[in-house]
Amino acid sequence: MSKVYFTSDHHFGHKLIIDFESRPFGDADEMDKVMISNWNAVVGKEDTVFHLGDFSFRNQEDTRSIVAALNGYKILILGNHDRGRGRNWWLEAGFDEVSEYPMIYKEFFLLSHEPMYMNKHMPYVNVHGHIHGQKYEGNHHFNICVEHWNYTPLSFEQIRDTVVASEEG
Repeated sequence: MSKVYFTSDHHFGHKLIIDFESRPFGDADEMDKVMISNWNAVVGKEDTVFHLGDFSFRNQEDTRSIVAALNGYKILILGNHDRGRGRNWWLEAGFDEVSEYPMIYKEFFLLSHEPMYMNKHMPYVNVHGHIHGQKYEGNHHFNICVEHWNYTPLSFEQIRDTVVASEEG
C-alpha cells in the first residue's frame, strides 16, 4: 500500500546553506547525494511526497536529474526560493504537481512553505518549512524542514502520531 510523505527545504545545490544551517556535509554535491539516498530509503516508487518548498538552487537540467532520481509522485508547494522560477519551470523539471498556494490535507493539516498564523481556536495543524532549524512552540505548527528529520521525508503517520500525542499531553 502506498504512503504519503512530507519534507521541505532541501536547497539542492546550495553550498551556502551548509554553513547557514550547520549542515553536516563537506560540499553541495555530498549534501545532494545524501539527501537523495535518504529520500529513497523511505519513499517507494508508488508513494506520494509533498515537498513544502525551497527544493533546488541548481539549473533546470540538474534539477530535472534530481527530481527523476527521487522516488514517488512529487507535489511541490512553492517556497520563497522557488517562486522566481514559476510553476511551469518546476513542472518541466519533473514535479507531478506544483501549487503556488498552501493546501489542506485530510481536512486538518494546512500545508505551506512559510509558517501560517495559527491560534488555539483554529482547527488545523500547520505543517510547514522555511524556518529551518528553528521551531515554533505549541501544537499548531509542525516544522518539516530537513534539518529536524535527518534530511529524510517524514510519513503522514509519523506527523499525525506526533500531533495526536502532543494534543493528549
